[in-house]
Amino acid sequence: MGDLMAGIQVGIEGEGAPAAAEALLEIPGISGSYEVPTQREGTLAAIATIIGIVGGAVALAEQIRKWYQEWHKSHPGKQFDVVILDPDTGNRILLEEATIEEITEILKSISK
Repeated sequence: MGDLMAGIQVGIEGEGAPAAAEALLEIPGISGSYEVPTQREGTLAAIATIIGIVGGAVALAEQIRKWYQEWHKSHPGKQFDVVILDPDTGNRILLEEATIEEITEILKSISK
């Protein structure tokens, strides 16, 4: 597709998804962008693409986990799902169930 840099795609669904994507990309050491796909009625979604990381993958994985937990806490009772797409395997991982190790492995795929 002529994509120079394969990034890590993070699909965010739920209340305030674009703001959540913005907050994710504001984590120091993470660079990327996000887009809001054309919505069906009532669908709230954003897709963040992490194209680069600076610093340790483990520390950033912990930050991403923390970002997820804090967002979840601050929007009680609201649907909030985050799926990370592993660029190497094409596997989709639900952030809710992901371990720090799994997130770290995915981040390492773009820190090469």
